Amino acid sequence: MINEMIKKLNLPSPLEITGNRISTVEEWEKARPVVLKTMLENEYGYMPEDPENVNFEIKEFDERRYCAGKAYFAKVEITSTINGENFTFPVTYVYPKKGEKHKTIVHINFRPNVPDEYMPTEEIIDNGFGCASFCYKDVTSDDGDFTNGLAGIIYKDKERTLHSPGKIAMWAWAAMRVMDFLQTRDEVDKNAITVAGHSRLGKTALLTAAVDTRFACAHSNCAGCSGDALNRGKIDGNETIGHITRVFPYWFCEKYKEFAEKDDETPFDQHFMHALIAPRKVHVASAEKDLWAAQPQQFLACVAADEIYKIYGIKGFVYEEDDFLKAGKFLNDGNIGFCYREGVHYFSRDDWHGLMDFLNK
Repeated sequence: MINEMIKKLNLPSPLEITGNRISTVEEWEKARPVVLKTMLENEYGYMPEDPENVNFEIKEFDERRYCAGKAYFAKVEITSTINGENFTFPVTYVYPKKGEKHKTIVHINFRPNVPDEYMPTEEIIDNGFGCASFCYKDVTSDDGDFTNGLAGIIYKDKERTLHSPGKIAMWAWAAMRVMDFLQTRDEVDKNAITVAGHSRLGKTALLTAAVDTRFACAHSNCAGCSGDALNRGKIDGNETIGHITRVFPYWFCEKYKEFAEKDDETPFDQHFMHALIAPRKVHVASAEKDLWAAQPQQFLACVAADEIYKIYGIKGFVYEEDDFLKAGKFLNDGNIGFCYREGVHYFSRDDWHGLMDFLNK
């Protein structure tokens, strides 16, 4: 049943991006930059330039009371020099007192709060993880204003062009600077850093890990259209490229508008993002009542990306036919994980536990 659903979609394959079918890791590694370029120039825009310099300053530190004394708490300012100008944004970093090297999650959040309704901090600590969280609006506003924050530096005295970065690319750039900070920390397991986000910030998490291979995993939570769900095969009630580029055109490059109402004709699809993260891990969370995110297409994107992991000779998306959209079923046996839970569009503690269980397997 599931393979038949995939066949009916007539999906483009990242393994055919060069015109010839790729069958080896060496061929894929050579083709991967072409796949990334395809996604950047058509959807998210080219990434902002790497900073000329990055500095970190701990502004506040608590080693006594946080999480009942189980965790260290730090407020950090990250300052990057880009285009000759300094840009600073705050990050809250918490990590367990127990243990030596910790798996760590970079959480791109809607708010600066720690803990937050989307971030059960003490439970994260209790599971042995550290977490570095920042508010996306501290990077640049979530609107069409390209004069503030990072956007104001990138577009100073410049106009947006067809492939210039949208806001998602800027938030992803900031997550990469948090990775720069974590690289300086002795308590961090540098090989076990995940980037996570919900909804528009789940799209951001996927882009971050696709661009920055230092991330071992991307967690995309209810990201849906232009994130973790295929464009093809949408039904009424699902968000489409037309919907998203009318309401949120500034998240993407200007080129992406050209694909409005052409979801079934794009020369790429969202499983290309999963493919770019291979052979590293991808974890997708989907909600039973989140029709707008197109849950079948979230599942099928994982299925479609499995072929890249096969090239590497490792498990990709491991599932059985009766696993398709079964609420409460967490599929964690491969390097692509899928968590399908009851409820609505939300970053739930169940999603966090599904992610942490996946990372601990």
